[in-house]
Amino acid sequence: MAFYNKIGGVMRQSISQNCISNGQVTGPSMFNAVRCMSSKLFIGGLSYQTDDHSLKEAFSGFGDVTEARVVTDRETGRSRGFGFVNYSCDDSANEAMKAMDGQELNGRSIRVSLATERAPRPGGNGGYNRERY
Repeated sequence: MAFYNKIGGVMRQSISQNCISNGQVTGPSMFNAVRCMSSKLFIGGLSYQTDDHSLKEAFSGFGDVTEARVVTDRETGRSRGFGFVNYSCDDSANEAMKAMDGQELNGRSIRVSLATERAPRPGGNGGYNRERY
C-alpha cells in the first residue's frame, strides 16, 4: 500500500510541476516521474555531533533531499553513528554516493552506500513459542 501511495505522490508532484500550454503538457514526462522514485542512502561512520539538519545540509548539494535522519539510541537519545538520506531521484542519490563515500563530515570519514531493506527477524513473540505448548 505504501508503494502505491509513493507512486501516486510522485506522479501528482510531477504533474503539478508541469506547465500546460496550448493543450500540451511540457516539462518532465510521466515516464520520468515513475523513473525518479525515491532513493535511500545509508550513511555510516557519522560523528556524534552530526544531527538531521547538518546531514541534510551536507547532502543537499547533489539534488532534492526529501529526508535526512540520524538514527539515535532510544534510551539515551545519543546518535548511533549512522543515518539515512532520501533523494527524490535515483540519479541524485548515485551522484551523492560516488562523491561523498570516504569524505570527511564533522571530523569523521563517512561511508555511503545504497540502503537495503532490513531482513525480517525471527521471533517477536516475546520469548513465547506457540508451537512448543
